[in-house]
Amino acid sequence: MKSIWGGSREDQNDTGSDRASARNSQHAERDSAPPDEHTRLLPNRVEGSNYLSPDDPAVSPYNLWSIRITRYFTILFTLIGFAWWTIILVSTFITPPGFYTRGSTFFSFSYASLALANLLFTLLFFAVPSKAVRIASLVTSGLLLIDAVLLISVQQTRYEEGWVGITSVLWAFVMAIWTLATDRLVAWGKYEEEERLTGRAETRRTLGEWVAVLLSTISMVILAVAVFLMTCTLFLRALDAGLAPPGKLYWVDGDKYRLHVYCNGNHTDGTGSRLPTVLLEGGEGPVEDGLWEFADNAIKNGSISRYCFVDRPGLAWSDTAPSPLSAGMAVEAIDEALARAGENGPWVLMSTDIGSIYSRILSSRHGENVKGLVLIDPLHEDFLSDVGAAGQGFILWLRGIISPLGLDRIPQALFKGRSKKDRVWGRSAYQTGKYIFTKLQENLVAGTLSQRDVVSSRAIQTQGIPLSLISSGAHIREDSQWEEKQRDLSGLTHNLQHWDIVNDAPNQVWKTLEGRNLIEKRLRQLVHQK
Repeated sequence: MKSIWGGSREDQNDTGSDRASARNSQHAERDSAPPDEHTRLLPNRVEGSNYLSPDDPAVSPYNLWSIRITRYFTILFTLIGFAWWTIILVSTFITPPGFYTRGSTFFSFSYASLALANLLFTLLFFAVPSKAVRIASLVTSGLLLIDAVLLISVQQTRYEEGWVGITSVLWAFVMAIWTLATDRLVAWGKYEEEERLTGRAETRRTLGEWVAVLLSTISMVILAVAVFLMTCTLFLRALDAGLAPPGKLYWVDGDKYRLHVYCNGNHTDGTGSRLPTVLLEGGEGPVEDGLWEFADNAIKNGSISRYCFVDRPGLAWSDTAPSPLSAGMAVEAIDEALARAGENGPWVLMSTDIGSIYSRILSSRHGENVKGLVLIDPLHEDFLSDVGAAGQGFILWLRGIISPLGLDRIPQALFKGRSKKDRVWGRSAYQTGKYIFTKLQENLVAGTLSQRDVVSSRAIQTQGIPLSLISSGAHIREDSQWEEKQRDLSGLTHNLQHWDIVNDAPNQVWKTLEGRNLIEKRLRQLVHQK
């Protein structure tokens, strides 16, 4: 009997048998063919008609060896990144051999942290790829490339960051590219396995997957914003590099770093007599921020004939020194910089606040060449334990690790007109990573090594050196202990010339007219020996 399609039932049976034979033949060929990445996995689940549910645990991109190897490499990179991050963290407090940077470690630490966070987020959300994450990774990669170009192409940033900073930014860039490639590869593997095992690529996501996508996207966007802010801060640093120092930079400590030395005026007065040079030492900030202007006016008024100052390590144009750095070690570097500059004194040492600690150590080591001491509201060595307080050190460290974001520098540059001078040595200098790193170094050893240095200096201080002590009346009224310690410092030598208390003056006594005139008067007496 023929069917309505014109063929007999026997013919149709023969055709079905042929198809079955062909299918069996294809399966046999597949079974005999060498296994590949798809066929060697889950061999009993690849029948075209036996698809799995999308929720089956077997439907996973981890089935592919390329995805598994990518994950293993991500774990390896994470371990390497953690080791690098740890080394840079330690170098903030104690500089390991070969890891010294002449700026600060905070930029290097930020890039190392960025790379480590990127890898951790990649591992955490490895099996949940997202287009938004890829876009954020692409933006991050582009910004990091700009950072690398800026850091390497600008001589000052390349000099300050050294090989540690360059390696950190390049590592962060490579890891951002790796994150982008990893997310794209996992997305491909997920598509391949879903199509192979379920018959189609799954476009739906579970609630848990949506939460993972949201968290991963937020994380990557935060990293991208952080890199953008770091790029803006690097642009500011590149602009600041164009501000030339007024003096010269001299290598010290075995040519490890340079200190800035500046001198102005004449060695002799109008009669040809050689006069002492006033050696200035700033307090919390560099000499340029206040005392520089005062010293120039003192020359114009005839109170002094010449002055010099050396920016302590990490202040203004001077490089930072390796950690740890005590007051005595800083004085040795200052002494060496003066010698290299050909400045041999004699000196009248003028200092303020914590800078008096450094002047006193210098005075004790060069007593025969020091013709006078002018201490302006000086810090007593007993207060160094406050400078070295652990809580203050932790705050400085926190400020340091967020300083590359420029959360204070960028708005002030854009909306308050802060200039290069403000950031290098002026009112915004305290925001820079180099300054914060220097204050952290000071904090770490203030109550131990530095206190030992200044106590030892007091024991060997030349007692015949004329001493003028000028104290802030406002400071004394606020703190009774401060008055007691000022009185103790008045006995630093046996030759106290004057102890003046300027009633309405703040800690920076020279900022009042009475204080300025009094300081000039005391300097004139010591310089001209009147």
